[in-house]
Amino acid sequence: MQGLKRFTRSSISASQILRPNENNNKLYLLPSTQHFLAQRTSNRFFDFYKLGNKAAVEKERARLADELNRGYFADMSELKKHGGKIAEANKILFPAMAAVKFPDLEVNYSDGKVLKLPFRPNGNENVADANMSALPKASLLCLSFRASSQGMIDSWSIPFVNAFSGSKDIQLFEVSFIDSWFLCRKPIKQLLLRIMKKPKHVENKDTVKRQIVYSFGDHYYFRKELKILNLLTGYIFLLDKFGRIRWQGSGVATQEESSSLLSCTSLLLEEK
Repeated sequence: MQGLKRFTRSSISASQILRPNENNNKLYLLPSTQHFLAQRTSNRFFDFYKLGNKAAVEKERARLADELNRGYFADMSELKKHGGKIAEANKILFPAMAAVKFPDLEVNYSDGKVLKLPFRPNGNENVADANMSALPKASLLCLSFRASSQGMIDSWSIPFVNAFSGSKDIQLFEVSFIDSWFLCRKPIKQLLLRIMKKPKHVENKDTVKRQIVYSFGDHYYFRKELKILNLLTGYIFLLDKFGRIRWQGSGVATQEESSSLLSCTSLLLEEK
């Protein structure tokens, strides 16, 4: 069961696609050489009502061209060049006035509970009565699109949890994206969440915990907002209490980058 959990964590994304065997109608995994095609097309069907909408058709064409220009092999080639380090992490916080807001994202806990990220003071049902005192002063969001990036995520999240174990003003979310059309179907989705459900155990409410959540469905436009191209690496975003991106990193954390994340988080905790 433990091995199954590891398999289903991030690897249940579109990089693992099930297809029927023509001879015996059983399901088998699509060969890795075809993953990049399946992952781009398996989760979407063209809506017929859009055929009469010229703007929608043009938007769909632009998306198709974009996805055809960016496939699995391009991601892998890039990964071999820099090991997932898209760019060096920030050394200082982005100024609050210039920081952009993290796009809204709906995620699921393994028990089926739905949550909307990030927490914001206005229009967020996660914060009752927009109570600012209930908002975390700093939130670390770790995004994983493929299983290959889980080790990268750990290099950031583990030191982060250890450094701020006594803080009640910090939250940490590790988000695994699942974009396969088949795996996003309601019965399959519920089965996967049940498999990934962890046994309950007593936790200290005064400590930061790694909250593992899952995002199902198409995430193309979400990625476009964050300018995420390579799906084989991990992405780290540090948000303030208003849901603004104040720091970001990618790939495996270096010692210097990890120190930068910790110091920037400490500065966020001191902001009024």
